[in-house]
Amino acid sequence: MTMSKSSTVVGVFHDRSHAEDAVRDLRHAGFSESQISLVRKGREGEVHTEGSKAAEGAATGAAAGAGVAALVSLGMSFGIIPVIGPILAVGPLAAALLSAAGGAAAAGLMGALVGLGIPEHEAKYYEGEVGSGRTLVTVKADSRYDEAWKILQRHGAYNHGTAAKAKTSAGSTCASAVGAEGGQTMKVHEEELHARKAPVQAGEVRVRKDVVTEQKTLTVPVQREEVVIERHPISGHASASDIRPGAEIRIPVKEEQVRVEKQAVVKEEVHVGKRTVQETENVSGTVRKEKVKVEQEGDVKVKGNISDTKNRK
Repeated sequence: MTMSKSSTVVGVFHDRSHAEDAVRDLRHAGFSESQISLVRKGREGEVHTEGSKAAEGAATGAAAGAGVAALVSLGMSFGIIPVIGPILAVGPLAAALLSAAGGAAAAGLMGALVGLGIPEHEAKYYEGEVGSGRTLVTVKADSRYDEAWKILQRHGAYNHGTAAKAKTSAGSTCASAVGAEGGQTMKVHEEELHARKAPVQAGEVRVRKDVVTEQKTLTVPVQREEVVIERHPISGHASASDIRPGAEIRIPVKEEQVRVEKQAVVKEEVHVGKRTVQETENVSGTVRKEKVKVEQEGDVKVKGNISDTKNRK
């Protein structure tokens, strides 16, 4: 879907009943009447009354020449706008279509749509669709744009961005219904699977430090002094010294001693963080859908794309 920057969702319907079903679902979803508008082309003298007899009388008077005041007094809830033939408008878009000066269209349907933030080329397209007999539903959805569009699509709506596909399907539908009179519509439903994601805690990782004790050995070279005694024979000769006891020589002897000291140093750095990885999971469920079965009784010919046909006698 090609989304516009506007917060207004626009949907076009080939069938008015589908448009009204979509409006009903929008209201059930919490969208107020001040957010929803419905516009379609009507016949001369026809007005949209939303089931109110009082409104019907007032609107009929306006259509007969009582002027726009009768419509304004009804809160702009509907109107007859002579733009592309008689146009019936319900909701806040009707107020944008009517001027306060006598019932003339305020810049036409195209101008009213542009006023809601719809690009001009799209507004012109929608004006043409209404002129061709389509029904237009607009929703001032703001942040609920996608939700509103899904509701409209569920009932068969298309917009400017999906028009080509809609025309193809509409053409095939019309071709199969040529010559049909007094037809009735049956809606066929089926269930769809939708997956929702929610973050849950799958586990926890703890990173901590423990102190362990281990034995280490260092080889350190040390020096020490040794006393060396050397004796050399000397041939006897007269000495001036007398022989006395107690003569001695003192020589201090040194050696290196090793003292062990400990110091904490950084050997490694550990970084802990999280990252998001993308995976795919397959989910399945049982869904139900409705199938159309046609039963014939007597000599009746049935035309159309019906796969399951049964003859009753």
